[in-house]
Amino acid sequence: MQLSKLYNASLPQLVLFDLDGTLLDSVPDLALAVDRMLEALDLPLAGASQVRNWVGNGAQMLVKRALAHCVSSSEGETESDRFEQAFALFLHHYGRCCAEQSRLYPGVEELLSFLKDNGVSMGLVTNKPISFTENLLGEFDLQRFFSIVLGGDSLTEKKPHPMPLIYAMEQLGVSPQQTLMVGDSRSDIKAAQAAGCRVAAVSYGYNHGEPVSAYQPDLIVDNLVELIR
Repeated sequence: MQLSKLYNASLPQLVLFDLDGTLLDSVPDLALAVDRMLEALDLPLAGASQVRNWVGNGAQMLVKRALAHCVSSSEGETESDRFEQAFALFLHHYGRCCAEQSRLYPGVEELLSFLKDNGVSMGLVTNKPISFTENLLGEFDLQRFFSIVLGGDSLTEKKPHPMPLIYAMEQLGVSPQQTLMVGDSRSDIKAAQAAGCRVAAVSYGYNHGEPVSAYQPDLIVDNLVELIR
């Protein structure tokens, strides 16, 4: 079992998960909301393949990246000129479509069930706004697994800052040495390393086209069930 190799033939007391690109492939719905936003602003559509490279640092950064990509050649206009309008449009459209095409990755339910059955506490630490996070957890019946859920707007800092991880560990009374972070991106890895806990990275998520190996996680898996096999 991969987990036992990291924790002296045992399991960690706490596993913290990222959401987008780790548990959930949310790009189809994010791309739909981005394109509806861009269409309303009379800007060229981006498409899922482009949006995939913009995901991972929260909704505001996603919108800023979309605007920077689409309006950079417009006369005298920068992404800041339309940000407030664009962000409101994105929130509106994503709120209506956030669970239309998103899907759990293979192995997610098996891993979460295994950890729960073996008494491992779990938390969710994402940069996605908490309102969308809670909606998605409800849609996919995942809220029952998590003792704490933190969105990108739950605290004053978000990943790659270690604050959300440290807060979750403190709230659940678990040390960094007994905590594992599972994510798909530089932000997850850097946050875990700064918080003093081990980190497992999935190879299939959203990391702006960069290999997660570049940031030296403790473990890389292609499927989450590899952690328990």
